[in-house]
Amino acid sequence: MTEQRIGPDKEVTLHFALKLESGDVVDSTFDKAPATFKVGDGNLLPGFEAALYGFKAGDKRSLQIEPENAFGQPNPQNVQVMPRTQFVDMELSEGLLVIFNDAANTELPGVVKAFDEQQVTIDFNHPLAGKRLSFDVEIIEVRPA
Repeated sequence: MTEQRIGPDKEVTLHFALKLESGDVVDSTFDKAPATFKVGDGNLLPGFEAALYGFKAGDKRSLQIEPENAFGQPNPQNVQVMPRTQFVDMELSEGLLVIFNDAANTELPGVVKAFDEQQVTIDFNHPLAGKRLSFDVEIIEVRPA
């Protein structure tokens, strides 16, 4: 039987750690059960998935993922200024995560960037947008999906 390598129509079990350039860990499975996904199922961003193509069980790598292949660059249009009156009875602080509901009643998280008595600036970009990430992986198993 030929060695299974990561690509289309494969299911992959792996450990991973996602780190910022500072070395701070954003997410990791190394201290818990490994993750399993089917290539193309949307559980991994396409840029992360593509970086794994060709790997096989037993491979361990540390990959650098550029923002364009991860969470993208921040979009200035995703920063909104809202009236302070929309935040009555809420104690605001910079960095506070606030959940909004859009027209379809889907939750939309935003981070408070600045505020004063009149207005509040909310950033709806993904918190990892614009960040270069380190993606440490250990491939445990690759099998047909």
